[in-house]
Amino acid sequence: MAKTKKMIDDLKTVCANYGLGNASSEYKIITEVFLYKFLNDKFLYEVKLADTQLNSFTTIGELEQHLSQMRDMDYMMLLASLPPTIARLKKEHFISYLFNRKYDDEMKRSDGKPYQFYELFDDTLIDIANSNIGVFSVKTGGEEKIRLFDSPSQYIIEINKKSDFCRALIDKIVGFSFEEAFAQKYDFFAVVFEYLIKDYNKDFGKYAEYYTPHVIANIIARIMVPDGAQNVTVYDPAAGTGTLVLSLAHEIGEDNCTIYTQDISQKSNEFLRLNLILNNLVHSLGNVVHDDTLLYPRHLNRQKNGLMKYNYIVSNPPFNMDFSDNRDTLTGEKYKERFWVGVPNVPNKDKSGMAIYLMFLQHIIYSLDEKGKAAIVVPTGFLTAGTGIQKKIREHLVKERMLRGVISMPSNIFATTSTNVSILFIDKENNDGKVVLMDASKKGRKVKGDGKNQKTVLRPEEINDIIDTFNSAKPVDDFCVVVDYLDIESKKLSFSAGQYFDVKIEYVEMKHEEFTEKMSGFTKRLESLFAEGRELEVEIKKGLEGLLYEKY
Repeated sequence: MAKTKKMIDDLKTVCANYGLGNASSEYKIITEVFLYKFLNDKFLYEVKLADTQLNSFTTIGELEQHLSQMRDMDYMMLLASLPPTIARLKKEHFISYLFNRKYDDEMKRSDGKPYQFYELFDDTLIDIANSNIGVFSVKTGGEEKIRLFDSPSQYIIEINKKSDFCRALIDKIVGFSFEEAFAQKYDFFAVVFEYLIKDYNKDFGKYAEYYTPHVIANIIARIMVPDGAQNVTVYDPAAGTGTLVLSLAHEIGEDNCTIYTQDISQKSNEFLRLNLILNNLVHSLGNVVHDDTLLYPRHLNRQKNGLMKYNYIVSNPPFNMDFSDNRDTLTGEKYKERFWVGVPNVPNKDKSGMAIYLMFLQHIIYSLDEKGKAAIVVPTGFLTAGTGIQKKIREHLVKERMLRGVISMPSNIFATTSTNVSILFIDKENNDGKVVLMDASKKGRKVKGDGKNQKTVLRPEEINDIIDTFNSAKPVDDFCVVVDYLDIESKKLSFSAGQYFDVKIEYVEMKHEEFTEKMSGFTKRLESLFAEGRELEVEIKKGLEGLLYEKY
């Protein structure tokens, strides 16, 4: 792990030395060169599995030299024996091929003109992308394929510095090997992926580019499939970097599921593709679509006459976003079946406060198959909102008997937002079952996050407690309550666990210190409820501000 992180840091240093530190192009250079190295080493790893005689070569350089000297027919036969999810590399694609020519001033184009090293570097990556476009490309909503690599040197303005820049990149990857890492599984590459993108996922843009903490993804996955699953579909309509679908796929088993995603962000889709490749989910790359899910949902059913329905859906959609330009379109007849509850109004003052997550929530409920299950990260205010679309969606979940439960998470569990969040679990098979409502808001410890933000970190035993208690549907005082649909209807459709906890009067002897500690706990709990109330108040005011007078 330390060597992998060092290689990533070295690549960032090269970018900084050439004036590209924190530039918008930096993430593309880092991720593409990293992926080139990964695909190169993965190819070599697989050819050794395909031909065990090649295991006698202990270094990458020796193996690449041997492969380069193979007869073309033998090399083609070797390529044919590889799994279809492995990138096919030509002999001139190897990193050693580039490294050995980085100071070759005799290279010429076919027309006799000088062929500089940066041109060889760029052409190599583009040829790899074009040669493997059938397996490793993702697509736009218009079915155009987005290839794996571009030209790294294009971001260096001065021509006389381009080759030096590419030489520096090659120098940083030639001495490193992923071979030992291929024996590792999801947990290893999840950490590598987090480290790789940690500097590039902060400038939140439209809709996505939200990174879901690994701990949240882990809790969701272990609750949704405690006993595994076979040959299922997994979907995220606002996939971001893919943390949620990857975690669920790992829990199910990468070979037992097919992933489908859509996201409007180009950068998020590039990160997602990298994440899928690192985690042996290349077979799902063809289902990654770059487009607006609300306006243009692209995954259709087999008959091509309606949207595809899924076994599992996980999502952490953006909560608030200005989508006023599309609001009238989304209220049209074409969208009424999918957004049956309605579309949030445009606020008079702050358009960025439009509750876009309510649109994704309706889309997700609509996209579940007859036995479908979903987990969605929502603002905690959704659980108790007394009016509007929020209440209508809760009413629908209760009326249709498809609610499995809710977990209210600690504040600041996302370092990038102070909004309190909860996880809503939907299960269309929970027709007569119990509903689990959990208040985990008091768990965790506070640590300093990036900048001035404070972050809450859950301890491993707390994570296990949340998962085990939820899955066993075991009531625990002031933590977890199990109710039925009639209980929820009697509480005005509230999904907040705190409103179902018993108020117990205990007659016990205690010392002054114990009494003080007890009162402190009650005070904190009361402050938490007051905070929840204030959040609800703000939300109601926003809703009222969005109401428009219309004359008929």
